[in-house]
Amino acid sequence: MKVSIITTSLNRVNTIRDTIESVLRQDYSVIEYIVVDGASIDGTVDIINSYREKISVVVSERDTGIYNAIDKGIRVATGDIVGLMHSDDVFFADNVISSVVEAFKKNDADLVYGNGVFVNSKNRIIRTWISGEFSRVKISRGWLPLHTTVYIKKSLLDEDGLYDESYKISADSEFLLRYLYEFNLDVYYLNKYFVRMKMGGVSTSPSKMLSKWKEDWNLYKKHGLNPYIALPRKILSKVKQFF
Repeated sequence: MKVSIITTSLNRVNTIRDTIESVLRQDYSVIEYIVVDGASIDGTVDIINSYREKISVVVSERDTGIYNAIDKGIRVATGDIVGLMHSDDVFFADNVISSVVEAFKKNDADLVYGNGVFVNSKNRIIRTWISGEFSRVKISRGWLPLHTTVYIKKSLLDEDGLYDESYKISADSEFLLRYLYEFNLDVYYLNKYFVRMKMGGVSTSPSKMLSKWKEDWNLYKKHGLNPYIALPRKILSKVKQFF
């Protein structure tokens, strides 16, 4: 199985090299690595170009946001499975992708997800996200797996659509709700750490939280869920990740 890994970036000169190296260190050999840069001006493109021979596809052009960039990457992907690795993040271990592929094969899965940790600027773990087993009931109560640990068959993306770019912060949540709640997929939880994420991204920035909650409220209503139940439970579920 070929795995397409998509990295999106914009002015990430301080982190993009670690991200690229992390992908290249994976012990699984059939990886299509796609980097979609939003026309960075800080030297990020120079670093990306220094790895051009090892990166399958490089796109560097202006976009309308992170989800527009992800959608660009998905459209050019040719793998059987698609996953994300953001330009602030790295894989937790060098065998993550091989473990994901094994999970797809052994469980005849459509979608596989796992766990992740968040680190601060000193690379110290300050938040742990144990996704837990999949359940549609849990989704109706605000649960979702960690977005950056989700790997999905490309054929499903081709059939059922990409990210809804009208959501500027919560398109990842809308995407997961749509695929996990509305579609009858074979979903497998791999109880393994996939990723080390830097705090301060779009969805973890305190300054963006109010806007995110507003978008979450709207998407819960869109998918027929009760936002008075789902949103508070979703917010409260994050608190225990810091302990």
